[in-house]
Amino acid sequence: MPNKSVYLSEIIKAFNLEVVYAPSDLDQIKIVVADVTRPGLQLAGYFDHFGPDRIQLIGNMEHAYLDKLSSEIRKKRLNALFGKGIPCLILTRNHESHPELIPCAKRKKVPILRTHQATSEFMSSLVKHLNVELAPRISMHGVLVEVNGEGILILGESGVGKSETALEIVKRGHRLIADDQVEIRRVSETTLLGRAPDIIRHLIEIRGIGILDVKELYGVSSVKLQEGIDFVINLELWDEKKTYDRLGINDETTEILGINVPSITIPVGPGRNLAIIVEAAAINYRVKKMGHNAAKSLIDRVFPGSGGTLPL
Repeated sequence: MPNKSVYLSEIIKAFNLEVVYAPSDLDQIKIVVADVTRPGLQLAGYFDHFGPDRIQLIGNMEHAYLDKLSSEIRKKRLNALFGKGIPCLILTRNHESHPELIPCAKRKKVPILRTHQATSEFMSSLVKHLNVELAPRISMHGVLVEVNGEGILILGESGVGKSETALEIVKRGHRLIADDQVEIRRVSETTLLGRAPDIIRHLIEIRGIGILDVKELYGVSSVKLQEGIDFVINLELWDEKKTYDRLGINDETTEILGINVPSITIPVGPGRNLAIIVEAAAINYRVKKMGHNAAKSLIDRVFPGSGGTLPL
């Protein structure tokens, strides 16, 4: 799915930015890339490979450089920068604007904003925020819970027991992130972040009961706004004709937005306590990450010197 955009007004609200100059309705200005630029070279007149769709930051170095320019050259350089059609310019560390800045911004209709934060600190926070907001995303039918610090995405056909399992997991002291629909964003080459759509946040549907507000029933410690997706558990109705992995040697993955996430398939049958099984699977996944694989250790005991691999 293509990247979305974020309105400049939303960024102003998220970071509590001061509006020094706004040419028009800020709700109409869209930010479409997560990159942020400190235009040092551009203020010196060099624009090769310049990205005009990026937010521009003026920090200590850029402000000091502008101080050393004459008024005429400063005006020329700022006009050149604003003439590229940048979405906005942000002054960090509460820097005062130079006399030529606002007139140049008005001429080119470029918003001027200000923050008290240090440039590197603000830039890091802003890029992280934009990476999340502009990340490629999909919506999947499933449940996302946090079990002992691991983000567990539970998938399966409707009616297989995902929501009931999630409710029991919450009762066992873990946290719900999303039920029914999980919005998944690819925030880096290796990281997926999941959250619930705003309209169903903290809610869970149990057939025969209806809609439950988990936050109200079990407290704020039972829910979480978002969580990374570390492990996928696929629930499916028990198929007598299918052979299931009994040792856990085979490494399965589930591909989501181009990232292969470690996964397992759990057959659902009468009498199985899925919440305990999911909890154990999550803990076992963490143990494997720390370097211990119980199945391979067993094979090595039975076949010494095999290195945890079944002999042919």
